[in-house]
Amino acid sequence: MLDRLPLLIGLRYVRAKRRNHFISFISLTSMLGLTLGVAVLILVLSVMNGFDRELRTRILGMVPHTQIEKPSGMTEWESLAERLTQREHVIGAAPYIEQQGMFSVDGRNHGAMVNGIKPDWERRVSIVDEHMTQGSLDDLVPGEWNVVLGSTLARQLGVGVGDNVTLLVPEASITPAGVFPRLKRFTVSGTFSVGADLDANLAYANIEDMQTLARMGNAVGGLRLELDDLFMAGSVTQSIIDDLGSGYRGLDWTYTRGNLFQAIQMEKRMIALLLTVIIAVAAFNIVSTLVMVVTDKHADIAILRTIGATPRSIMGIFMVQGMAIGVIGILIGVGLGVLLALTVSDIIAFVESTFGVHFLDAGVYFISELPSQLLWSDVGNIVLAAFVLTFLSTLYPAWRAAKVQPAEVLRYE
Repeated sequence: MLDRLPLLIGLRYVRAKRRNHFISFISLTSMLGLTLGVAVLILVLSVMNGFDRELRTRILGMVPHTQIEKPSGMTEWESLAERLTQREHVIGAAPYIEQQGMFSVDGRNHGAMVNGIKPDWERRVSIVDEHMTQGSLDDLVPGEWNVVLGSTLARQLGVGVGDNVTLLVPEASITPAGVFPRLKRFTVSGTFSVGADLDANLAYANIEDMQTLARMGNAVGGLRLELDDLFMAGSVTQSIIDDLGSGYRGLDWTYTRGNLFQAIQMEKRMIALLLTVIIAVAAFNIVSTLVMVVTDKHADIAILRTIGATPRSIMGIFMVQGMAIGVIGILIGVGLGVLLALTVSDIIAFVESTFGVHFLDAGVYFISELPSQLLWSDVGNIVLAAFVLTFLSTLYPAWRAAKVQPAEVLRYE
């Protein structure tokens, strides 16, 4: 019976109505603090995981993992593409020509990067075909001078499928009448939307049309490579350049989007640390709760000691009480946090549609929708951290209870 004593009495103290309502209030705030801390930490980490996932799937699905370029242009790119796709970690290759320019329509101007592509090859390294909102990449037929615009870019220019846009490139043409910028009229054949900043500054045209515009003949600017592990981009790129020798250069995604990815990882760590402090504050509120309970229960402790309870049993009673408060708060917090993490995207979408507000600007946050990805490993780590903090917070009050001297207490009873 004495072995079960700490558990039975500790749980009874949790359920019992206390004469001191202030102690009950502190117990409730400790439990609520743990609940909110755990729930918010699960929610925030899930949103950060969502941003990380969107970076990898959306943005890095459009941006090449690795680019192999040759400043003088590649003419025998097909044989090189075949060689590179046989290398470890390389699962796709596609030729491209990049041309920075400015689209102009009826006085509206907007800069963009125009990618000259082969549609059937581009599908091997890009997800753009999966995010077409109008038209198709197959409409980029050589000689027809069609262009596919990002949805935001098309909206800013005020054009749709079938409209004409003029592309000005930063290369001058010398004519008898003087020096003029090189320009070409394109027909909008489609639009795409990936919900990222690429929608506002990216366009696609046929590679043969871009070869003509850039006066490159049969050469292409380089090859885009798709990797099975994007974190291997740096080493794979360096290995390829070492094998190809001089005249080639490599550029992987860490140069163009690496800072964003690192920022997300750093923010995730810092936010997790800050919110863990909130959990710690709530957990250590249990210290004050148990200290007041110990003071309130001096007489009960003394009686238990006189009938044979050991100091260890007394410690166990108050540790069980503190852990019960903590575990209840943690479990409720986990349930609430998981529910919010699974539904936050729908909740934000409902609020945006109902009140006409927009929380995320793709030009600032790189995506326009609030993403969320619940990882059970994060939930496990949060529960473990909260449990350890709760356990530590019970040690001092329980130790003080075990040090109560029955004779000193009962003298005044």
